[in-house]
Amino acid sequence: MPDATPKRPRTAGIARHGRLARRRGWGTLASVVASVVAVALVSGTSVAAIAGAQLATAPTTVKLSTDDQSTAQTADITAIKGGANILLIGSDTRVGQFDSNEAVEGARNDVTMLIHISQDHTQLTAVSFPRDLMVPIPSCTNPETHATYPAAASAQFNTALGNGGVSCVVDTVENLTGLSIPYAGLITFDGVIEMSNALGGVDVCVAKAINDDYTGLHLTPGSHALQGSDALAYLRTRHGVGDGSDLARISSQQVFLSALLRKVTSGDTLSNPITLYKLAGAALSNMVLSDGLAQARTLVGLAGTLRGMSTSNMLFVQYPVADDPANSARVIVDQEPAHTLNLALQQDVKTSLSDSKTGRASEESPAGTGTGAGAATGTGTGAATGTGSGTGTGTGAGTGSGSGSAATPSSGPSAGTTTGTTPSATPLPSSITGQSASEQTCSVGN
Repeated sequence: MPDATPKRPRTAGIARHGRLARRRGWGTLASVVASVVAVALVSGTSVAAIAGAQLATAPTTVKLSTDDQSTAQTADITAIKGGANILLIGSDTRVGQFDSNEAVEGARNDVTMLIHISQDHTQLTAVSFPRDLMVPIPSCTNPETHATYPAAASAQFNTALGNGGVSCVVDTVENLTGLSIPYAGLITFDGVIEMSNALGGVDVCVAKAINDDYTGLHLTPGSHALQGSDALAYLRTRHGVGDGSDLARISSQQVFLSALLRKVTSGDTLSNPITLYKLAGAALSNMVLSDGLAQARTLVGLAGTLRGMSTSNMLFVQYPVADDPANSARVIVDQEPAHTLNLALQQDVKTSLSDSKTGRASEESPAGTGTGAGAATGTGTGAATGTGSGTGTGTGAGTGSGSGSAATPSSGPSAGTTTGTTPSATPLPSSITGQSASEQTCSVGN
């Protein structure tokens, strides 16, 4: 699909955070599966059969807070005022995974994506929250150990899952964004392998060679059809892309996700019921869903909201952050652009990234990019990752759970002008990095 979007410069500078040794980020790779589950289910008449068959053998569901559960049980996901919000969480747990020979203590939400589907079903926005972001975390009770963790004014974002499970992560993001999030899913990294295999590989572009001994990933410049453990290694790599930070990994993952969405929404995929069934099975069999999401009617409705949506209106953005002055390995909320993004989501404003930049480890694909040669070799044993510690200041703008919106500043997004019934898109601040799924971008090795 050709990209008519003007080229945007890469983000300048090198972040200090992310260079310290960290614990293995297994969930990072698996978590991206969840962001395309709904699209994988867009199959017209076969979607109900797919959803019903998979949910019949679905794993244990999880409960969210009382108000979120109430919304999910009473609302139609296709008609929620202000649009539908789904939180997708990737855990770093290795229990039961294909190479879980080493025990990893606890579980962390190493990747967290908020999916906002506009009420008019014309736009999807996927917001990635860095694992190293210092945020307020509410008091939470762990559903397995029943241990209660007190509220923290500033804690590392990826500790929320270990504190209180999926519900605690949902509550943390609600506090940060001011949104109500009635649906959530927790996924494992085996889904990445199964989904990429179901598609016969995902074509990703590499602008500069990627060589990462931690994951065993070695890619030459050009285009590579990645599947299985190679796709997993690509999504896991942090040391091999950009400045070696988690923020760089997020932008490289956006390259993969965009390519995946273009393939999933292509005519060849949507017209093939066997491929669609495999995709749905790969995603749902590797997820634990909240009660409200684990319903056939919800998944069918979700598929309906996305049917026919243009990939140019599927946006991947990184929640805006700045370096933490108290700890160079951590980041804090960049208040002004975060407030603008929060308001845009709260008010269901159609937005664009026309004035922003691609991420730290991606760039626009040059015209006439060749297919390249070479393949990914090996998968290694995992990146050396760790959670570290440290404190930071700053809280997200528009805090408070529920759907209440903050006051709109004069510089905030407006509803936009209207031509007929379609509102114009309001550009997000240029400091917010990301891309649309229609943009053909390339990962940049370091």
